This record gives sequence, C-alpha cells and structure tokens, in this order.
Amino acid sequence: MAADPILIISARPGLALDPPQARTIRPAVADYWALTKPEVNFLIAIATFSGFYLALPGPLADFPLLRLVHTLLGTLLVASGTGTLNQYVERNFDAQMRRTARRPLAAGRLKSSAVLWFGIALSTIGCIYLAGAVNVLASLLAIVTLLSYLFLYTPLKRKTPVCVLVGALPGAVPPLIGWAAASGTLRVEAWILYAILFLWQFPHFMAIAWMYREDYDRAGHFVLPHGHARARFVTLQTLLTVLALVPLSLLLASASQLRIFYCIGALLLSLGFLYYGTQFVLRRSSSAARQLLVVSIIYLPLLFVLMMLVRR
Repeated sequence: MAADPILIISARPGLALDPPQARTIRPAVADYWALTKPEVNFLIAIATFSGFYLALPGPLADFPLLRLVHTLLGTLLVASGTGTLNQYVERNFDAQMRRTARRPLAAGRLKSSAVLWFGIALSTIGCIYLAGAVNVLASLLAIVTLLSYLFLYTPLKRKTPVCVLVGALPGAVPPLIGWAAASGTLRVEAWILYAILFLWQFPHFMAIAWMYREDYDRAGHFVLPHGHARARFVTLQTLLTVLALVPLSLLLASASQLRIFYCIGALLLSLGFLYYGTQFVLRRSSSAARQLLVVSIIYLPLLFVLMMLVRR
C-alpha cells in the first residue's frame, strides 16, 4: 500500500482519499494479515521447502523453481485459511485468554462473517491451486491437514489432552506436501521428515502450554491435565519426544556423502534441544519454558538446513 494516504485515488475522479479513511484501511489490512498467522507460516514454509528440496536428488541446474513457487504459494494459502478459520471457531475462547485477546476477531476489530469467508476463500483457492499448478497428491494432503486440524484437533482442545497428539498429526504434514509436490510420491525419507516434525511439536507446544497454562485454563482448553498429573504429563511429552529425536534425526544421514558432518551437526542440535528440554522439566518455570520455546524454533530450521546442505 502507498506510503502517503493522499496518493490513494478514490472512486470519484480527481478526488483523493481522506487520510482518516486511509488510516482505517491500513489497520484492516494488518488485521487480515494477522489472521493468517505469518509467524506459523514461516515454519510451515521452511518445512515444505525442505521436503521439496530433499525429494529432488538431481543437480541444482535442473531444480524446478517454478514448481517450488507454486507449492509454497498453494501451501501457504491453505495454511493461512486454516489459521483464519481456527480463529473464527475459537473467537469466544480467544477473547478469554490474555495471549489471544488482541487477535483481530477476538478483539472485535473484524466481523465474524468476513473472517469466515476470508478463511474459506484462502483455503479453497489454496487447495484448488495446488491441484492445478502442482499435483493432486499435494492438494489432498493439504485438504486432510485442513479438515483434521479444524474438525478433530480444535474441538478436542476443550475435551482431552489427547488433542496434543491429534494436533501433531496434521501439523507434521508440510514436509509431505513438499515431497509430494516435487516427486509425486511419498518415499521412506519423506515419512522420516514427517516423524521429525511430528515429535518436534510436543516439546515446542509443551513450552507454550506451560507458559500460558492459566490462560488455557481460563478459556476452558484442556490441553494439559489438571492436578498432579500435569507435571508428569509435561515431563513425558517433553523428554520422550526430544530423546526420540536424537536417533531419528540421524536416519537421513545414510544417503549423504557428508555423513560424518551431518551426524555431528544433527547430534549437537539434538543434544542441545535435549538439554533445554531437561532444564524445563526439572525447573518447570516460565523462564525455562521460554528458553525451550526459543531453542525449538532454532532447532527445526537448522536441522532442515543441515539436511539440505549435505544432500547435494
């Protein structure tokens, strides 16, 4: 959008849009952008790109750049629509949580009907775009992700902590979409990427859930058990999954010519992740949870980058 609101031309010839009107447009654009959850989409884009890149063992000179662009665009459209529709479904609960009360819909800055149609439009366009510009398999994976996230994970958040497991299933699909888009099939390596992202979500979400446990309780979300079972649940969900990531992250080294380099890098990343996971379950403080959250956000992109560096 233009930097100077005076330069925005209105529907009537020769008239400029009033600065106050322009000032109302800009926040609306920012609110619709916020609905798409761009911070989540960043990690989704990295995971999708990783799956796409690793599915193509050929030389970089033959890299299908245009297909990659189509894949990322379609995937991000579906992801943005899913995030928008999730906020529509949970708008009343988001309003009760300090962490989410300022979201555009929860705060009442946007109309519910407008958000609903915006989410439907993004999701539909994204699924159709993937099917037409990439392939049907990538589109089907995106549709399964959308439906399971909205109709399984989202309602289960108010019923049982099993929702964490259910939500991790569609949450790990982006590498599969990238792999399917590049090759049209899903090989064993694609499912290893899926397993890595699946396990990674548990310590990542446990850190968030612990930091905002009072918020979740206030909104009636049952993402963590109540009472003494809560600490045990967080400990198991964090340590078991981080421990499993250590050997799992090394599985993709077998086909690499730089196997030792990859193994050392992946091992260091996983052990670092394990260290902060252990600190979190021992201390069970918000500061330790925040450190684990930051480390989890650093760990995943670096591991995927390491895989891509040694693949070529």
